[in-house]
Amino acid sequence: MTSPLTTPAGPFSAVRWTPRLWGTLLVLCAAMFLDALDVSMVGVALPSIGSDLHLSTSTLQWIVSGYILGYGGLLLLGGRTADLLGRRQVFLVALGVFALASLLGGLVDSGPLLIASRFIKGLSAAFTAPAGLSIITTTFPEGPLRNRALSIYTTCAATGFSMGLVLSGLLTEASWRLTMLLPAPIALLALVAGLRLLPRSAREENHGGYDVPGAVLGTASMLLLVFTVVQAPDTGWASARTLLSFLAAAVLLTSFVLVERRSPSPLIRLGVLRAGGQVRAQLGAVAFFGSYVGFQFLTTLYMQSLLGWSALHTALAFLPAGALVAVSSTKVGAFVDRFGTPRLITAGFAFMVVGYALFLRVDLDPSYAAVILPSMLLIGAACALVFPSLNIQATNGVEDHEQGMVSGLLNTSVQVGGAIFLAVVTAVVTAGAPAHATPQAVLDSYRPGFMVVTGVALAGLLITLTGVRSRRVRPSVVVVRSTVTEAEAERVAVRD
Repeated sequence: MTSPLTTPAGPFSAVRWTPRLWGTLLVLCAAMFLDALDVSMVGVALPSIGSDLHLSTSTLQWIVSGYILGYGGLLLLGGRTADLLGRRQVFLVALGVFALASLLGGLVDSGPLLIASRFIKGLSAAFTAPAGLSIITTTFPEGPLRNRALSIYTTCAATGFSMGLVLSGLLTEASWRLTMLLPAPIALLALVAGLRLLPRSAREENHGGYDVPGAVLGTASMLLLVFTVVQAPDTGWASARTLLSFLAAAVLLTSFVLVERRSPSPLIRLGVLRAGGQVRAQLGAVAFFGSYVGFQFLTTLYMQSLLGWSALHTALAFLPAGALVAVSSTKVGAFVDRFGTPRLITAGFAFMVVGYALFLRVDLDPSYAAVILPSMLLIGAACALVFPSLNIQATNGVEDHEQGMVSGLLNTSVQVGGAIFLAVVTAVVTAGAPAHATPQAVLDSYRPGFMVVTGVALAGLLITLTGVRSRRVRPSVVVVRSTVTEAEAERVAVRD
């Protein structure tokens, strides 16, 4: 197969992308956009779904949690499956399942069937997300080309998540079913295009067999952990059921680690986590998405329940953040080449902390331009900087045959972080719920939740600060290693 890159006479940075390569990237971006869109779009439609299908509040929760359970629980398996069975094959099959589940979700008239369709969509996304990311990292060489591709790719993810609220507000005005059906035709178009454009990938050879025990233990531990966290606010964090579930998840995770250390072909090669940059990327993903999901949840309640804003009005309030992400994220690749991922992640978390802290000023009659908009702009800037940089940092310096594994691990960190801190924020707000629910008392019960969100982002900032080093030190390292090429030196700078 001919290379999708065209290299004219000149420096490495002058490499041009062919139309086929652009088409490949757009297919992968479409799938990532749909994954992120589906996470956020259903939230605004929940009241309409509950009214139409006569569902209780506890049942409605599972329309969201079912997707998270399938997505977060199977990402580790999805990433390793892409490495072993072929990234193209896994991506296309999972994308087809996603399209069918979307169609089913828009046509059912039963709460359990709707929840089942959401679980299947989450399951399929657990395979498309790591497979798509690993296709990018194995198609584009590490350095400026990959940084640019990943900045475009993650822009689509961040934009999908931000714009999901806006689209849901618009579509729900007509019918909640449209929010379920919208991904189906887009996924089918991406599938047809992917059959023609995606590069064929060979299965991993000499992998030493399949890690069946690791796959069973890893999947079971993630499913149980996410399930326990999602259920904890209802059953009680200190209840016997919750504590026993956490204990069982810990036992399964410990067994998983022991199995992985002995397996000739582990689901996760634990040695990957010895790199400081990799650990910071994974922990940063937990803090980044965990804080944002908690903020979005509380802010949506604040705007609709306390301020009385409509679903569309609420969606438009988030629009500046989404628009800023869409406009600026594509330029992050160039910033990474110049400053390195640690500095961009640190700057993004700093914006996020300030944005969350400023939102603590809200009252029952806020000025949008003076109080809410500054937070939205700062959080949008943070998303534009942090999310692409985390993906670049996590995948740099990783061999091609392990890209799916690392991609699955990063996406798992994102989803588990979102599930855990959303549950924590919900528990904090519920614990402070007033006996007499006056508007001011309800707002006061939200503030501790916003403080938790700010604290999580601050923890992410402190973690990333440990990876920031002066760029003046790096040239001396390159000079000593006289055999290091310019391209290799660039990789070291980006990875660190």
